[in-house]
Amino acid sequence: MAAHIKSMTEGKPAKLILTFALPLMMGNMFQQLYTVVDTAVVGKFLGVNALAALGASDWLNWMMLGIVQGFTQGFAILMAQEFGAGKHDRLRKVIGNSAVLSLLWALLLTAAGQLIARPVLLLLQTPDTILGDSLLYLRIMFLGIPVVMAYNLLACILRSLGDSQTPLYAMVVASLTNIGLDLLFVLVFHWGIAGAAAATLAAQLVSGVYCLYHICQIELMKFRLQDFQPQKNLYLQLMGLGSPMAFQNCIIAVGGMIVQFVVNGFGVIFIAGFTATNKLYGLLEIAATSYGYSMITYVGQNLGAGKNKRIRQGMRSALCIALATSAAIAAIMLLFGKMILSCFISGTPTQVEQTMQIAYFYLAVMSVCLPVLYLLHVVRSAIQGMGNTLLPMLSGVAEFVMRTSTALLLPLAIGETGIFYAEIAAWAGADVILVISYLVTIRKLPLSE
Repeated sequence: MAAHIKSMTEGKPAKLILTFALPLMMGNMFQQLYTVVDTAVVGKFLGVNALAALGASDWLNWMMLGIVQGFTQGFAILMAQEFGAGKHDRLRKVIGNSAVLSLLWALLLTAAGQLIARPVLLLLQTPDTILGDSLLYLRIMFLGIPVVMAYNLLACILRSLGDSQTPLYAMVVASLTNIGLDLLFVLVFHWGIAGAAAATLAAQLVSGVYCLYHICQIELMKFRLQDFQPQKNLYLQLMGLGSPMAFQNCIIAVGGMIVQFVVNGFGVIFIAGFTATNKLYGLLEIAATSYGYSMITYVGQNLGAGKNKRIRQGMRSALCIALATSAAIAAIMLLFGKMILSCFISGTPTQVEQTMQIAYFYLAVMSVCLPVLYLLHVVRSAIQGMGNTLLPMLSGVAEFVMRTSTALLLPLAIGETGIFYAEIAAWAGADVILVISYLVTIRKLPLSE
């Protein structure tokens, strides 16, 4: 068995969750690093219009990525449960069937992405000055969906086995690849925004190959052809876990696109400022998503092992760690936010000043409310780890309702800055659903050791 594989069914929950999350956090930091580099290269060397074009394509791109991640993370729940139960033959069948389903969905999403890209950008009233670049960026990114699907599935397999270190190393390699190719494609080859998209996909390919190599070294991952043979009941079980998570991410993204529709009406400068802060969104929630991945694996393994009491213990530990982390990150962003944002913004002195004012105000609003987001990730992931992806899906619906209603109504009352509170309202709406759902779900589990 590979050295990085770890059972989370023994030992102190707080230590296990934190040590599992830290490599993921570092990996996410490297992943965000190449997102930030993309934004910085585009914003600094291609200008405000190019930065706005990147922002106008963000939510549609995120929707496809969210669907991919929803399916792969849903499949990984069953993997973690089978690994925790010690059923390795069954685990290999789960992985094999997950791979086949992932391939089918990747091909379907690739075709769908190409068909909907232009109509959706037009529906969102993307300004003519940035429509061409936004569409070009999306077409390239959507062609790479099979690569993105492969990486996410491979990383989820590793995490379900308790290995959070290999995905970290994969992200380090990917980040260095992306940064190098960003500079080469944009500054040397002058490929513009297409170069930024191509660099991102190449980096994902490198990280996927890295994960695949290490999975092949794991003794219990010696697959046979029959592991990949379709099993109807297994397909239904996997889709029952993955579909609600994919739908949840999809509906959240649709809400984000409605927000983008409102933002697009405020002009290119506002779009650029909004985009600059949205690129930091990933940095704000780095630790939150890492704790989330940790809880899916921790809860899934312990549920599979029948150690339900440890789920409650782990939840208490995770909440304390997550809330303390969110407070620390908020303080850093409030103190150094302007300095970080300046990396993304260029133009005339007036453009820079106006864009910075918009971006920092939005960053301050999100930073102050960050504990609400961290509560969301921990509780949602714990419920998903228990094999319930329907209740978290309802929280996604709550996010959609709160995000869109706030985005559409609040700016009418207080002006364009009202759009900044749409995210906060979405987090809070989801938390209400999730906390109630967790309490209901956990009480159904017997108090076994």
